Amino acid sequence: MLRYENTLSADEYAELRSAVGWEPIATEQARAGLLNSDFVVVCREEGRAVGCARIFWDKGYIAYLADVMVRPEYGHRGIGRELVARCIAFIDGCLREGWRIKIVIVAAKGKENFYRHFGFEPRPSETGGAGMQLWRG
Repeated sequence: MLRYENTLSADEYAELRSAVGWEPIATEQARAGLLNSDFVVVCREEGRAVGCARIFWDKGYIAYLADVMVRPEYGHRGIGRELVARCIAFIDGCLREGWRIKIVIVAAKGKENFYRHFGFEPRPSETGGAGMQLWRG
């Protein structure tokens, strides 16, 4: 039975990164990222983390949806959709009268259509240039 909760250890996070084929990061970095997240959601089956997502937010108008990961063997079971829906619901709960909060994501290659179902618009578009990134170190 799948369960959703809000606690994920750095070791579990590292294990999920490995399971989805992402490059490893230092445990200290993973721990800091999780501790400084505004919202973390994890899906578990029999105690094992099978998926996660997180939000960090500037408390103004920009929120970043990060690290949406689901173990490949758990794909196509609606876990990713539930994780993202819970992250969006968190931001919706932070809205105040007259506010708009923009949620941004850098989708993994090939996953762009998944996010379109939630209303995310791909870039470049008529109003926005291409998403960009810069890794340091």
